[in-house]
Amino acid sequence: MTELTATSRYQCFGGSVEFYQHPSDCCGTSMAFGIYLPPQAQQRPVPVLYFLSGLTCTPENFLTKAGAQQFAARQGIALVIPDTSPRQTGIPAEDQDYDLGSGAGFYVNATEEPWRQHYQMYDYVTVELPNLVGANFPIDLSRAGICGHSMGGHGALVCGLRGNYRSISAFAPIANPSASPWGQKAFGQYLGNQGWAQYDATMLVAERQVDFPILIDQGATDQFLVNQLMPEKFVAACDRAGQSLNFRMQEGYDHSYYFIASFIGDHLRYHAELLM
Repeated sequence: MTELTATSRYQCFGGSVEFYQHPSDCCGTSMAFGIYLPPQAQQRPVPVLYFLSGLTCTPENFLTKAGAQQFAARQGIALVIPDTSPRQTGIPAEDQDYDLGSGAGFYVNATEEPWRQHYQMYDYVTVELPNLVGANFPIDLSRAGICGHSMGGHGALVCGLRGNYRSISAFAPIANPSASPWGQKAFGQYLGNQGWAQYDATMLVAERQVDFPILIDQGATDQFLVNQLMPEKFVAACDRAGQSLNFRMQEGYDHSYYFIASFIGDHLRYHAELLM
């Protein structure tokens, strides 16, 4: 069993917020994650919702800013929040740009040097981390959903479409990263010239669909909406593929955690309906 090192723990809405570090086989370095265990976990295994954060974030951002714990406690769902990348790997210029390297793993398995040894975030999120939390916490891995914001929204859509999740939602996802400056930069560095389609939800949904509706909230005044996020391309792709999608454009909202906090309760209720 992989050794977990607890770094902090806080009582919260009858459950507990806990932060851990552990050695990762996938990433070849120490990785961090946060978890919220609702009060129901003291009596029985509970469903789990993985939340993938956006550029520059750590596990602390979501758990301190989104206000999700009160809804997770009410619904009896555990929250698991991985870090957004490996860190301090020794890769040159890893910390140079906010949108590449540290805090910017983009939830792909890198195939190109110097990233491939450590930046295996897709396998970390979909295989290693679930096995780790399933072995150490009262979590029912058969009842798993995934959600994310921005870069993490991209990750949630891709992992959800490719994996075995029972619910998928996103806030302001990078919906077509192959056409986005953020995605083009990261994919070019991590993947070279091949393999982009498997990590682009707009391209992926043509071949892979799920038998439940996907939920997406997007702020209408999001400063990244037009040039980086391009949700309309994913909406159109879902329509062509016959994928059920509840896409909600929220007037007056931007890209911030104030936006996430405003609608996180809706997302927890959506996931609870599909996970219970």
